[in-house]
Amino acid sequence: MKPIYLDYNATTPIDPEVAAAMLPYIREHFGNPSSTHVYGVEARKAVDKARGQVAALLNCSPAEVLFTSGGTESNNHAIKGAARAHRLRGNHIITSAFEHPAVTEVCEYLAAVGFDITCVPVDAYGIIDLQALEKAITERTILISVMHANNEVGTIQPIGKIARMARRRGILVHTDAAQSAGKIPVDVSDLGVDLLTMAGHKLYAPKGVGALYVREGVQLEKFMHGAGHETGRRAGTENVIGVAGLGRACEAAGRDLAANRDRMKRTRDRLEEGLLRAVADVRVNGHPERRLPNTLSVSFRGVDAGGLLQSMEGLAASAGAACHGNTLELSRTLRAMAIPIEWARGTIRLSTGKYTTEGEVDRASEIIATAVKGLRR
Repeated sequence: MKPIYLDYNATTPIDPEVAAAMLPYIREHFGNPSSTHVYGVEARKAVDKARGQVAALLNCSPAEVLFTSGGTESNNHAIKGAARAHRLRGNHIITSAFEHPAVTEVCEYLAAVGFDITCVPVDAYGIIDLQALEKAITERTILISVMHANNEVGTIQPIGKIARMARRRGILVHTDAAQSAGKIPVDVSDLGVDLLTMAGHKLYAPKGVGALYVREGVQLEKFMHGAGHETGRRAGTENVIGVAGLGRACEAAGRDLAANRDRMKRTRDRLEEGLLRAVADVRVNGHPERRLPNTLSVSFRGVDAGGLLQSMEGLAASAGAACHGNTLELSRTLRAMAIPIEWARGTIRLSTGKYTTEGEVDRASEIIATAVKGLRR
């Protein structure tokens, strides 16, 4: 039997509905969407349809959707593109101490080439300090980049408040919504952001495709140079197969959002309750309410996460800390939340999906509890 899969925040399987939408562009509709003959026209129709499907999920215009190779490219394009396009106005960028490496590494690169980067702290639940953020703003601030929902603990940030704060000062706002899109409502109008990142493989589409929402009128420096694909904004022949899959995945996500959210929350909560009953000295990380419905970050005091994962035979999950020789490397998220070391070193992330069953989480609780008790002995 295959292990129980509780790592949906790492990646998701391709939905059969999505795979079916991709098949015609694997088999017969192989044309280049930039070609004017019938083969190209069929491919262009697929790209245009998918752009509309993504736009419908985000509540934006199709013209504001830019296809990319995934979340990392979207983050790079948004942050570097905004920084370079607005450098004459300022060189200050604000982010949080809670971001994915696809944001933090970009900011570190920009710092090395002359930009000033401010990382705003978060509280013990992972919520950004809004007062500290407001104090960090200067007349040279051009961009604020804060993730919508954290990939490890699931904490959802007050992006709408951040956007309103920024808009009064003419500052662009980018949010990485790779983890939230398809799990909770992601409406760019409600959020008030200028730039938003999506990753296909987080919502049952294939790997290697993503999207970047760019609000109409926002200027970005080109990230990819070449021919005039994507209305001149991102060179390179579109990944028609992946784009068709992303479009269908967004359509399905919007259609089934409430049902999937309820299912994921039900299985996540059942898993959490099972662990709290079965194991002593356990804590749940992240905000108790403002949290993704599928995400459970749990710490077991006095246990090593690496050893725990190896002991959990029959279960696939992720660790929140990594051991290298005699040293322990905690994730940026756990460090930002100041999780005590005796808890942090025993942290694992469990994330359910729309295919997770109650029977699977019940069995997972037993596997984890047995492994923790065995390691403690």
